[in-house]
Amino acid sequence: MSDMLKGKRGLIMGVANERSIAWGIAKAMAEAGAELAFTYQGDAFGTRLKPLAESVGSDFMVDVDVTDDASLDAAFDQLAERWATLDFVVHAIAFSDKSELTGRFLNTSRANFKHSLDISAYSFIEIARRAHPMMTQNGGTLLTLTYQGSNRVVPNYNVMGVAKAALESATRYLANDLGPDGIRVNAISPGPMKTLAGAAIGGARKTYKHTDMNAPLRANATLEAVGGTAVYLASDAGACTTGEIIRVDGGFHVLGMPQAEHL
Repeated sequence: MSDMLKGKRGLIMGVANERSIAWGIAKAMAEAGAELAFTYQGDAFGTRLKPLAESVGSDFMVDVDVTDDASLDAAFDQLAERWATLDFVVHAIAFSDKSELTGRFLNTSRANFKHSLDISAYSFIEIARRAHPMMTQNGGTLLTLTYQGSNRVVPNYNVMGVAKAALESATRYLANDLGPDGIRVNAISPGPMKTLAGAAIGGARKTYKHTDMNAPLRANATLEAVGGTAVYLASDAGACTTGEIIRVDGGFHVLGMPQAEHL
């Protein structure tokens, strides 16, 4: 995929460490020729991000709290000062109280429900609103990350399933709103992955193992596979793809029950 994104500039939001899905995407996009900027939240994540950003030739990092309008405004103001136009944004941001990612969905608190949907779904809308003016000249691509717990019950995924369902619906509505301006909006849905965020969900190891054994390809998604999909969607090859949920899960989503050897 060398040079598929040559000349394009993009913002990556949500890199926690070198095992993050957002980092897999950033690395693939940099290898495809893109120039990147990054956001992070808090000094601890900034310290982890800095050497990664530098490794792909980026010197632009900005601290952002996606629940704070002033913080988002400041970040995009800084971005606009650096670049006149923006070709893509990768939104890899989600959060829920870890204590509510075990047990029964029935016990979801009102406070965590609001907080989870605000960060995991509504933030994508806020980001799209701010990225839009920088994409009207040449068009662009907005990408977010989801998971099949949005439409199928996954034990312990709980309120995050509802948040991802909202995010997927927002993806479709944004795709319709922004399509006339040449802006494409899509979501990538990997299977379970060994990330910092994934580890917060109760029973994560069992979920990962189950998918690995039963997916048609008998494998979970890899950072490279997700990154390659993101490159395609942000490139000119993805020019007519919008409003989609692209699954990168080894085919697990097509199954109606486990493979015969695991019944």
